[in-house]
Amino acid sequence: MITGVIKNKVDKIWTDIWAGGITNPLTVIEQLTYLMFIRSLDEKELENEEFENMTGEAMDKIFPQSTIGQSMRWSKFKDKDPREIFNIISQRVFPAIKKMKYGHLPGFSENGELVEIMDDLAKMDEGKTAFARYMDDAMFLIPTAPVLQKIISGLDDLYEHDIADLDMQGDLYEYMLGKLSTAGQNGQFRTPKHIREMMVELLQPTPDDIICDPACGTAGFLVSASEYIRRNYEDTMTSEQWEHFSAGAFSGFDTDRTMLRISAMNLMLHSITNPDIDYKDSVSKQNEISDKYTICLANPPFKGTIDAESIHDNLKAVTNTKKTELLFLALFLRMLKKGGRCACIVPDGVLFGSSKAHRSIRKELVENHQLLAVISMPSGVFKPYAGVSTAVLVFTKTGAGGTENVWFYDMTADGFSLDDKRSPVAENDISDIIERFHNLEQEAERERTAQSFFVPKEEIVENDYDLSINKYKKVEYVPVEYPSTEEIMTNIREIEMEIGNAMDELEKLLDL
Repeated sequence: MITGVIKNKVDKIWTDIWAGGITNPLTVIEQLTYLMFIRSLDEKELENEEFENMTGEAMDKIFPQSTIGQSMRWSKFKDKDPREIFNIISQRVFPAIKKMKYGHLPGFSENGELVEIMDDLAKMDEGKTAFARYMDDAMFLIPTAPVLQKIISGLDDLYEHDIADLDMQGDLYEYMLGKLSTAGQNGQFRTPKHIREMMVELLQPTPDDIICDPACGTAGFLVSASEYIRRNYEDTMTSEQWEHFSAGAFSGFDTDRTMLRISAMNLMLHSITNPDIDYKDSVSKQNEISDKYTICLANPPFKGTIDAESIHDNLKAVTNTKKTELLFLALFLRMLKKGGRCACIVPDGVLFGSSKAHRSIRKELVENHQLLAVISMPSGVFKPYAGVSTAVLVFTKTGAGGTENVWFYDMTADGFSLDDKRSPVAENDISDIIERFHNLEQEAERERTAQSFFVPKEEIVENDYDLSINKYKKVEYVPVEYPSTEEIMTNIREIEMEIGNAMDELEKLLDL
């Protein structure tokens, strides 16, 4: 749990960076990510050395054993003069992690040039390189030695006194990611943690699932899924399941290398050391993945369009469009195994859009697979990023139909105010949604005037596969009795008399 003390310390670090001239929140997090990674390498090396001393068994070294190589360790440089720290990180450590291979940092020659790691180390453990894979185009942007020294002191204080385990590191990173408040040009924005957790609770992943977010951003959905698995299965997982958890269970794709670096760090801080985090335009022809995953969790970009020539043909066969929100629905169906499940967020337009492409993807879900639920969310859920109205779709890939009744839920509150401040409030439908979804047999008798209810497939087909809740929800109109015209006129005359009397009193006062 992130306490007020920890938040204050993070905010202080943030302010120091801001004062140094870095004002873009994404850039701030990116620079902090580099420093947290550098520190984590030294922590891992210290663990290896301790194990080596206890057992006598030689361990692979992350840092070169030369004087220069050892000077790149966090524990060696953190207390030095600020100018020396700045030179070590900017001239040695940062260039070294950009060239890191197979979990090892390259060394330096006597004249200060990097010595490339040779490919004969390829057989060595690659489990530590998920973050380093996307460092080639990274830039170190901390402007001055005093600013860098303040950041290092602040991070070291956090780790030494406040962060006791990986869960705390993950919570810390989640708090920092919460400061991202601007949407990307393609309509990407970070999904609030409580919404992600609700969607994960709906699908209830297990240690054997293969989970993917093909528009992963900061990997929030993958982190929430990993936390659910650890919370519910940690004490019973086998060694094979733990190995699957750390390396094969989680996949995420994005077209922003900065996001890939951030997501790899986020997952690493949640014990997922080597996820399949890849640079990939998921709906393009470069993505050939099909029938691979058992779970998809995503909030794909809403506003984006893609060049028609680059869209994969088998997606266009399902919904012939350039709209990313429709293409991603077709993508989920392709990437899932039969029996695989998906919970994804879509803008309301997907539910009722009248174009041929909109109708075709809805028909595909209803006729050829099993559409389970449509959860309509209030428009303020994504503030301050955007005020767009959205819904969560939950479905299972079958390839043979299976939709009989679709469950609709009208979420009106998510535990936070629906304005830009998003302050905590008492009203919250999320626990009710989860409870009802996992007990759908009890929903059969619910009336259309209730907050949740079933709609049979036949009715949805008759309405041109419209999935908007307002199409099916019944509103109870309570008759309002108004006073008679005679009574209204009498009241007006009485008010006129009161005004006249008041005016007379005022005139008397003015005469005095």
